[in-house]
Formats: sequence, structure tokens, C-alpha cells
Amino acid sequence: MIFDTHAHYEDSRFDKDREQLLASMDGHGITAIVNVASTVETTKKSIALAKTYDFMYASVGIHPSEIRDIEEGDMEWLYEQTKEPRVVAVGEIGLDYYWEKEEAVQKQQRYWFEKQLLLAKESGLPVIIHSRDAAQDTLELMKQAHEMHIPGVIHCFSYSAQIAQEYVRMGYYIGIGGVVTFKNAKKLKEAVASIPLEQIVLETDCPYMAPEPYRGKRNSSLYLPYVVKQVAQLKGVSEQEVVQATNRNARRLYRIDECA
Repeated sequence: MIFDTHAHYEDSRFDKDREQLLASMDGHGITAIVNVASTVETTKKSIALAKTYDFMYASVGIHPSEIRDIEEGDMEWLYEQTKEPRVVAVGEIGLDYYWEKEEAVQKQQRYWFEKQLLLAKESGLPVIIHSRDAAQDTLELMKQAHEMHIPGVIHCFSYSAQIAQEYVRMGYYIGIGGVVTFKNAKKLKEAVASIPLEQIVLETDCPYMAPEPYRGKRNSSLYLPYVVKQVAQLKGVSEQEVVQATNRNARRLYRIDECA
């Protein structure tokens, strides 16, 4: 019953064994996966995967590090893709100041972030938020999203417990993946311990962010039990309870039972 809320199986690192790997998911208890887009091209590939595998779903959106070549017409195209029955979210969208230090580029990121928040509002879909080294700007824009009644998840959460609690108060989910198993992830572990299990969803961000003991290697949904174990320890509950709760949370977030 494990639900991977954020994966990138269109990535070239899966080209050699993608079909075999995805065919093995059900046998390992992985019952649902959302393949998350980051460009126009990966939006197309994510939708194609979701149409091929009945346990997979897709998102549409442009990652903040990929905004340089966006045109207004791309927003119209993305909106049309939100009508696909296997599309469950707009994302991953947001801000990334880790790679982009120039104010002009950061301003462009904020512009397209707001544009895609409006796209989510118009389509009625939740958002998948990417935020790196942009805590305050992301939080301010998500407060606006909350006022517009846009639901969503803060993917690969990396900020403090205090900020996590602010998102939870607004009803947003917190995406937890392999980083929580790292020995030096003290801040993230504190955040997980401080928020309700009812607001946590599991993710891989594969092929990135593999948990211990596979850190540095290609990640996949098959490694999520390591994340489950760590979350269970931090929350003081059983691993089964973590699996059941996060599966329920993910289906509520993405409204999966409403999808074809």
C-alpha cells in the first residue's frame, strides 16, 4: 500500500530497465506512483507513462530551474494537459535560489511560479512545490495560494520545524523522502517529529535522493520502506501505521479515487 507521491521515471537513468522495474512494483507493495514533470517534454513523457501503467499518475508543470525558455503559450498548453484524466497535479513548480543567485532570474522564477499557481487554480488541481534556499519567498507565495484555496504538497521539505508547522496550519502536506534517513538530517527529522502524521506523504524524487544504505546510488520506489522505517521511529508508531496513513494522505491530496 505504499504510495510514491513524487518520482521521475521518465529520466534517462531508467532507460535500460524501466519496464522491468515498474513491473516489479506491485510485488513489492508499491501500489501508486505520481510521475512528476519539470519541463514541457517531461510533461509529455509523464502523461505517456501514466497512460501505460494503471498504477501511475502524472503532473504537468515547469521546474523553476527550467523557466528560461518558457513562453506564455506554454501555459495554455499546460492547461490543456490538465484535462487529461490521469493528470492529478500541477508541478513541480516553485523557487530555487540555490542554483540561481541573480535577482533578475529569481524575479522570473517568482513570475512563472505565480502563473502556474493560477493554472492550478483554474484547473482545480493541487500543486507540487519545489523550494530550495527560498524559504521566505516560497512561504509568502504559498500564503497567497492558500487564500485562493489551492491545495498541495511541499516536496522534498528541507526547512525548519517551525516552517513545516506553518504549512501544516494552512493544510499543506509535507513530502518526505530518502534525506530523512541521512545521519546529518537533524533539521528534517525535527520537522517530521513535530508535525502530524496526517500531513505527511512519502516520496522518492527518484532517480535522486536515495535513502541510506543506498545514498549516492540511483533511487527507486522500492527503497521507500527505509523511509517508512525512519518516519515510524520519529513518530513513535508502527511502520504499518505510517504506510496506511501516508497512502490515505496521498490519495486525499491527489484525489486519486476521483480519477479514471
